[in-house]
Amino acid sequence: MALDAQDDRSDDTLLALYGQGDRAAARALAGRLTPLAFRVAQRMLRDPAEAEDVAQEAMLRLWRAAPGWQAGTAKVSTWLYRVVVNLSTDRLRRRRSVPLEAAPEPEDGRPGADEGLVEADRAAALEAALQTLPERQREAVVLRHLEGLANPEIAEIMGVGVEAVESLTARGKRGLMQVLAGRRAELGYGDG
Repeated sequence: MALDAQDDRSDDTLLALYGQGDRAAARALAGRLTPLAFRVAQRMLRDPAEAEDVAQEAMLRLWRAAPGWQAGTAKVSTWLYRVVVNLSTDRLRRRRSVPLEAAPEPEDGRPGADEGLVEADRAAALEAALQTLPERQREAVVLRHLEGLANPEIAEIMGVGVEAVESLTARGKRGLMQVLAGRRAELGYGDG
């Protein structure tokens, strides 16, 4: 049976198979989880090169954990989210001395059509606004609203209770609204 990212076996099963030396299982799991790791790191770091480094490091840690992985103790993707968030947070702490203006702007690979520009402006405004939030609020907002995770899974990733996730997410959303207040017309939303 050929394994790939579309393999319908669980992450736990694939990781256990890799832990036993099955490299095809590793390829299938990497195809499934590496894009997730990169996406979360990119949203937190706003730097594709750093996000790639974080995703690679997170996957290496997963491979190292594979031989001793206890199926059912944690969801593989939840474990990986937590590692990515922690690695990203460490990098953000190391670069605190870099002013926000020096941070790279998100890349926009789409053609220069008006709609594409408006969407790019909206995305850039959101990314910049996310960077103004305290780290824990940013993590909660990214995981909930950009990654679409449920509050219990976010709580497990962040090592807090569900109520704390709800509070962090609510405060993060309020913070984003404050930062973006007055920019509705500029971002193409009109009045209201």
